[in-house]
Amino acid sequence: MLTILGFGMIATFLVLIMLKKMSPMAALVIVPALFCVLVGKGSHLGDYVLKGIGSLAPTAAMLMFAIVYFGVMIDVGLFDPIVRGILRFCKADPMRVVVGTAVLAAIVSLDGDGSTTFMITVSAMVPLYRRLKMSLVIMTGVAAMANGVMNTLPWGGPTARAATALKLDAGDIFVPMIPALAVGLLFVIGLAYVLGLRERKRLGVLTLEEALGRPDGEPEPEQALIGSAGAGSTASGAASEAVTGSASGAAADGHTIDAGDAQGGSREDDASAEILDPRRATLRPRLYWFNAALTVALLTLLICQTLPIPVLFLLGAAIALTVNFPHMPDQKARIAAHAENVLNVSGMVFAAAVFTGVLTGTGMVEEMARTVVDSVPDAMGPHMGLVTGVLSIPFTYFMSNDGFYFGIVPILAEAGAAHGVSPLEIARASLVGQALHMSSPLVPAVYVLVGMAKVEFGDHTRFTVKWAALTSLVVLGAGMLFGII
Repeated sequence: MLTILGFGMIATFLVLIMLKKMSPMAALVIVPALFCVLVGKGSHLGDYVLKGIGSLAPTAAMLMFAIVYFGVMIDVGLFDPIVRGILRFCKADPMRVVVGTAVLAAIVSLDGDGSTTFMITVSAMVPLYRRLKMSLVIMTGVAAMANGVMNTLPWGGPTARAATALKLDAGDIFVPMIPALAVGLLFVIGLAYVLGLRERKRLGVLTLEEALGRPDGEPEPEQALIGSAGAGSTASGAASEAVTGSASGAAADGHTIDAGDAQGGSREDDASAEILDPRRATLRPRLYWFNAALTVALLTLLICQTLPIPVLFLLGAAIALTVNFPHMPDQKARIAAHAENVLNVSGMVFAAAVFTGVLTGTGMVEEMARTVVDSVPDAMGPHMGLVTGVLSIPFTYFMSNDGFYFGIVPILAEAGAAHGVSPLEIARASLVGQALHMSSPLVPAVYVLVGMAKVEFGDHTRFTVKWAALTSLVVLGAGMLFGII
């Protein structure tokens, strides 16, 4: 019964948010609360929720101060040169922009933290997508998949959890998986190329001057007015027709979207493009190298795990605000400017705590896992690596990494050992589902991604799930082809 109710709760949640019958925050709270009552443990709901909140509180704190920190860095102009360089490299070509998104997300993912990756990637790329009228859902999907593949780095989390759960060396798990993961990353980049071609066909290609909002022939200034107020897109005829000349257009994933959705479900006016206006009052050009050094130091300490991540971002945000905006009214204004993102993301994290708390506390997760494992035919015993890889795709989407690696993987390893399959093979196969995991509603970082991009979570889910699942299957196939799994 718990198994049926567990799958029913997950299915109900996904249907409600994908059909936009409820907001993700409301669904994360109301759906598990109702199912907790159906299980007959409504009296324990408070305990489950508080335990879930307690486990996610450090993550919520980290996200709150990380958003403030990177928001301040955007305000003061730290990322302006990066975006200008990307725009010049991409030459206002939608295909190059999408491929650039995948490459940038993969590179930034080397820090091992999904939230940081998404904040930097969105900060750098969202002005380009809005200026070129590109679909922001493509940006969030490509960034999530690239980060999901790179999330398997030993310091990223899943590999360390698998090593701990099965008492193995993280290096022994990860190093042999590098060829398969490289194939997965190449697949994401190739997919970005295809999606970019679709966007190019839908929008056309702008000249650099048009993308910068300047007339042809005007000398190219060093401080290009990327996203300047009132610049409005002087898009080419194809772009204008695709976005404004009709009531609806074809989205990159095949479903129809209206003109507002062409920008990722948001109907913002040109004010949204002011994020990189070189004339904005918040710029601090004299402090550029200080801010760059502070950010590099922060990321270095984060990778070295010198202090807990929430503490690092708390200190970083305090230093950034104090140095760049020494006057109290200015500090309050910057905090207020980013309050919406902070509230949305932290609220989602605490709402997700209700979902995970009920799913774990009622025992649904354990029963679901055992039911699935027990249903594996004995004939598949010698192929438990393949079974683990396939199961990792849905399991890591519907539950946290902690729940999967400490609760499910040991069971799979025991079943594999009975048929001569080594724990190392099980551990490597368990990493396959990470490309999809990063878009799970139970992953706090995904709310940073969709929140900063102002994309509906349901839209992101509808677009990303199929491609992310395919990416995971590509990694699994490559692993089997190379004899790793």
